[in-house]
Amino acid sequence: MPRSVNHVASRAKRKRILKLAKGYFGRRKNVWTVAKNAVEKSLTHAYVGRKLKKRDFRSLWIQRINAAARQYGLSYSVFMGKLRKADIALNRKVLADLAMNHPDAFKAVVEKVK
Repeated sequence: MPRSVNHVASRAKRKRILKLAKGYFGRRKNVWTVAKNAVEKSLTHAYVGRKLKKRDFRSLWIQRINAAARQYGLSYSVFMGKLRKADIALNRKVLADLAMNHPDAFKAVVEKVK
């Protein structure tokens, strides 16, 4: 009895990987083994990058809040501590947006906290 091989599925898998490798340099875009390794590595980096993005944005928000709070004589940690005691539930993303785009609103928050 002849050996049964599912060429349709294996070809589809190769096509899918090579499609993901489109735009890569040199053999990474058209040689199966090289492209497979490059795509696996790039997908790993993409996964990790989605996690790092959250970390980077949080640190950016903290820097912006710190810079804005220092204009009113408060450090970031003191400002956040007073914000908690005043029972004002604004997250860092919103506070950073207020500090950047709506300085009057941020000043009102600082006055309420003081």
